[in-house]
Amino acid sequence: MTKVNTKPKLAVWKFASCDGCQLTLLDCEDELLTIAAAVDIAYFPEASRAMEPGPYDLSIVEGSVTNSHDAARIHEIRAMSKTLITIGACATAGGIQALKNWADVDEFISIVYAHPEYISSLEMSTPISDHVDVDFELRGCPVSKAQLIEVIDAFVNGRKPGVPTHSVCVECKLRGTACVMVAHATPCMGPITQAGCGAICPAFNRGCYGCFGPAESPNIESLRQAWRALGVDDANLVRALRTFNAYSPEFREASDLYAK
Repeated sequence: MTKVNTKPKLAVWKFASCDGCQLTLLDCEDELLTIAAAVDIAYFPEASRAMEPGPYDLSIVEGSVTNSHDAARIHEIRAMSKTLITIGACATAGGIQALKNWADVDEFISIVYAHPEYISSLEMSTPISDHVDVDFELRGCPVSKAQLIEVIDAFVNGRKPGVPTHSVCVECKLRGTACVMVAHATPCMGPITQAGCGAICPAFNRGCYGCFGPAESPNIESLRQAWRALGVDDANLVRALRTFNAYSPEFREASDLYAK
C-alpha cells in the first residue's frame, strides 16, 4: 500500500533580491531537519534541483517586483499557493532597489550596462503586496532566523505568528544596552524601527539602520526633532529613511515630506 504524503508542500521563490533571506532559511542548521520533517520542500531552487509542480500549501517569496515578467509571475505563484508569505525588505518594502523610484531609471541603465537595449525594467521597484494578496509579511534585511522559524512553525500548527511589532529600543532595554543617542549622541533609527535583529548595532555603539522597517505607529517627527538636537539635518534623515525599507509607506511619506 502506497503511503500518502500528508505534509504541506512548501515552495520558496526568488524575485529581485540578494538571496540573503533564502540563505537565512538554509542557515537554520540545527532546525533545518526538523523543518524538512514538518513540510515537504517541493520547490526551492536555492537548495535543490528537485522541483515538484504546484499547487503549494505555502509559498515563501523573497524579492521585489522590478520587471514586467515578475509582475506577471507573482500572479501565477499566488494562484497556485494556498498561503503566501513574503520575507525580507525587498519583498515587503521594495528593498534597496526601490531607490530607483526617486531617480531616472533610464539614466542608471545607460551608465551601468554596456548594452542597455537588452535591459527591461519597470520604472519602480514595488513590494509583492502591491500586486497580489499576501497572508503575512516578515520584515528584515535579512530576516531573523528565529522569526522565520516561528512563521513556518505557526503555519504548520495553524496559529498566528508571534512576531513583535514594537521598536528596537525595547530590544536594547532587554539586553541591557545603553541608548546610543543619549550616551554617545549617535543618531539612531531604533525608536521608529521594528524589533527583530536583537538590537545588534546599538550593542556595538552604532546607531540602528532601520533594517526591519517601521515599527507599529512610528513617531518619525519626534525622531526628526531628536536628530536635529544632535546636529543632523533633514537631508541626512532622508538618506537614513531611504535605505533597506525606503518604500515602506511610513518611511516613504516622511522622506518625501522632509526632502521638500
